Amino acid sequence: MNNNNDLKDLAKLFLKLGIIGFGGPAAHIAMMQKEVVTEKKWLTDQEFLDLIGATNLIPGPNSTEMAIHIGREKAGWKGLIVAGLCFILPAVIITAAFAWLYKEYGLLPEVQPFIYGIKPAIIAIILGAVFPLAKKSVKTFRLAVIGGMVLTCSLLKINEIGLMFGAGLLTLTIDYLQKNNFKKLNNIIFIGPLQFLLSDTYSLLNLKLFWIFLKIGAILYGSGYVLFAFLDTELVSRGIITRQELIDAIAVGQFTPGPVFSSVTFVGYQINGLSGALVSTLAIFLPSFILVAVSGPFVNKMRNSATFSSFLNGVNVASIAIIMSVCITMGIDSITDWKTTLITCISTAVVFGLKKLNSAFVVIGGALLGFLLSFLS
Repeated sequence: MNNNNDLKDLAKLFLKLGIIGFGGPAAHIAMMQKEVVTEKKWLTDQEFLDLIGATNLIPGPNSTEMAIHIGREKAGWKGLIVAGLCFILPAVIITAAFAWLYKEYGLLPEVQPFIYGIKPAIIAIILGAVFPLAKKSVKTFRLAVIGGMVLTCSLLKINEIGLMFGAGLLTLTIDYLQKNNFKKLNNIIFIGPLQFLLSDTYSLLNLKLFWIFLKIGAILYGSGYVLFAFLDTELVSRGIITRQELIDAIAVGQFTPGPVFSSVTFVGYQINGLSGALVSTLAIFLPSFILVAVSGPFVNKMRNSATFSSFLNGVNVASIAIIMSVCITMGIDSITDWKTTLITCISTAVVFGLKKLNSAFVVIGGALLGFLLSFLS
């Protein structure tokens, strides 16, 4: 019975986050932190940090993998599936609707005034979540220095995966040398529906789509913008879609909630209708479920091991530094005039002043402010 209640709680939470989750992975993770750690207390700050670190070490969409990790922690393998699907489905459904409108009428709705206000509001949400996580992850002056180095390197566009592994290994090495006095280091070991979709008259095209997106989902690290670079190489350069269709897919990914990877639903629909959208969506997200299911049980073991715990400390502080880097970059892009500055200040005051207020209201408030202020010169 308790397990059923846990599954219902997970479904409600991640359906909601899937609907209001604007702003990309950093914003999604910030919303999850507030819900799961601050409000519901399903996880501690440290446990949440460890999941962020583990998520950043495997390929795939980070916020989706965080949802899957949280579901696994809360309700085992059933929770893993429920949390992941509920977080993904709203974005996929909304994106599929836009894809249909685009293919039928060649038009996308005018949402720029709302996005104009949502972006600065999202920055406030990220800051509100990063602040307690940063206090928890920066346990020593040494970790603070490493975090500062990672933040600087991230702003200089150095590869984030290299930064996280580098921070983890650097912390591990320093701790080892300090604690073990150059003793021998211990050895470390790192450890039906599809058939239907592939059975139509365009099965070969769907099979091709499946393998393209499965490959991308299994090897892609980084933000949604890295995804778009892959799509340009795999699809545009081969003449499967036009560059304009890719640009429109990027636009849909930006103004719909949930994971940016749902842009693939739009792309798949343009290529082969509904079956293409479903095949592409399944393929891009499938590796995340598998990778989290395999790696999830090792997170607690890593924390309980002195060697891996040191490595995880470095990865965690690097992860927070990279989120801060994303926040700074978003700020530079989004806070461009007095109106966006005002929205950012109001949203930040609300986030830090009303800590129990749900993030959804901050997003909605930002959107409404953006719409209203768009009438002013």
